[in-house]
Amino acid sequence: MCDLDLSAVDSGDGPASLAVFVVGAIVVGLAFWVEFRFDPPGWVHVMLWPPITVGLTVGLMRPLKAALVAVQFQHRQREMGL
Repeated sequence: MCDLDLSAVDSGDGPASLAVFVVGAIVVGLAFWVEFRFDPPGWVHVMLWPPITVGLTVGLMRPLKAALVAVQFQHRQREMGL
């Protein structure tokens, strides 16, 4: 650990909204591809895409939050008291 106090860091809703936009674009693109390539019944889409969407969104939250905190740290060192 580097003992850096991150209590002044507030990433807000930035990582969540970015994750929703990125995952939404990926999932919609894949859903269209699966629909037109394989023509599955509707229940396949209902069973396939919600777990993939939730998994990708939760999986992207930590890296996106870390990236946003790193950008804030790089550009706002004086405001954070560093």
